Amino acid sequence: MILGVFGGSGLYDLAGLEGLREHAVSTPFGEPSGPVVAGRLGDVEAEVLFLPRHGRGHRLLPSEINYRANVHALKQLGAERVLSISAVGSLKAGLTPGDVVLVDQFIDKTYRRATTFFGEGVAGHVAFGQPVCADLVAAVADAALATGFVEAPAAARETAAPRGSAQRLHRGGTYVCMEGPQFSTRAESLLHRAWGADTIGMTAATEAKLCREAELCFASLALVTDFDCWHDEEEAVTADAVVAVLLANVARARDVVRRVLPSLQTPRTCACGQAAAHAIMTAPEAIPASARERLRGLFGRYL
Repeated sequence: MILGVFGGSGLYDLAGLEGLREHAVSTPFGEPSGPVVAGRLGDVEAEVLFLPRHGRGHRLLPSEINYRANVHALKQLGAERVLSISAVGSLKAGLTPGDVVLVDQFIDKTYRRATTFFGEGVAGHVAFGQPVCADLVAAVADAALATGFVEAPAAARETAAPRGSAQRLHRGGTYVCMEGPQFSTRAESLLHRAWGADTIGMTAATEAKLCREAELCFASLALVTDFDCWHDEEEAVTADAVVAVLLANVARARDVVRRVLPSLQTPRTCACGQAAAHAIMTAPEAIPASARERLRGLFGRYL
């Protein structure tokens, strides 16, 4: 079993990886954010593939990330499941900095990035009504609770938690994916709250779409770092504030990865591995040879 992990702001490595190897991967969609680091955590017979989405040294803006290459690289190296770890702003009073949210829905407001492997001679459409893998999310939730997070009831996200409360795990929630790199205006933040969204970030929806097309199980562990800018009693979000809160949770995020591995040793029984089975609409004889070659590593068995 191979688990792919995308690290976000503040999470640029996975301490404790043993037998480290670096893979400089080239893909039909260009170069990923950097070399993929492979290794093992502890005694578990499972390999972890780690890729910091912003590149080493945090060089890439959210819109500059080659998401297709990143997902393809993990697929090429044998990953079947992907855990995306990222910083998010909170749109709810009860989702406080330091909490984590296992989001299960997305609103995608991006417009400057490629969000599909299809196109250029091949039309395809995958189902995306449930954009995360329920089996992987359940395993990650158990791992997060084992690290010390306290599970919060759904109603808790609507009410501010007392200062100094235990860090909480929230199952489910809607993630607004904005283009960035600027943070939201107050008007935008209030609009997102009116939509009923829970968190806001700049990367996870794109990764979720591409992982579904690539038939990879996907889960998003969203680390709450701030209250966006809707909150009258909180300071406006800054990059320094985001990183400060995130760094406090990085060790626990690494521990979640370590603890989830034993539960991923059995073969997948979810539908993620067949997500593209009926996606391709283009007649086989109409698919260009160049497209067949480009998509061979993803959809070769369907072409």
